[in-house]
Amino acid sequence: MKYLLVGLGNIGPEYLLTRHNIGFMVMDKIAHTFEVKFSMERLAYHAEFKTKGKHFHLIKPTTYMNLSGKAVNYWMKELKIPSENLLVTTDDIALSYGKLRLKTKGSHGGHNGLRNIEEVLGSQQYNRLRFGVGDQFAKGRQVEYVLGNFTENEMAELPLHLERAHEMLLCACTQGLAVAMNKYNQ
Repeated sequence: MKYLLVGLGNIGPEYLLTRHNIGFMVMDKIAHTFEVKFSMERLAYHAEFKTKGKHFHLIKPTTYMNLSGKAVNYWMKELKIPSENLLVTTDDIALSYGKLRLKTKGSHGGHNGLRNIEEVLGSQQYNRLRFGVGDQFAKGRQVEYVLGNFTENEMAELPLHLERAHEMLLCACTQGLAVAMNKYNQ
């Protein structure tokens, strides 16, 4: 059984520790745990590993956030992974910082990366892990906020949240989405 875990973000050092790159950070955490390295491949950084009888492919699209669907579509077709084995991790300003919510479908909620995935796949029927980054920004300052770095206090808590996100994704793949949602959704 193969799974495609996608972390949304933007490439480049200027985006490295921004809220919008939380998907990349979750993929990096998983790769570190399983001691695999990402390599630059078509449309994404890619890493893979096997555990508990499952084959995991991790990608961090290099298409920038607004064109994430192009990379997701390519890798799903290349690896012959059905949409039910796709899990996309993304930042979410509608959730308080550190809150994690696993969903099996839903709208893009104004998130351009999810919007593009939905457009390219032609469906809202794909799994996603929404990682709360909070909404501590003034009206009209949303872009600055998500492209901004975490606060000192948020950075101190980040390893704990990344570990929980990692556990949620692996639980969803090895024990099932329903089990993971019941166990981890707050």
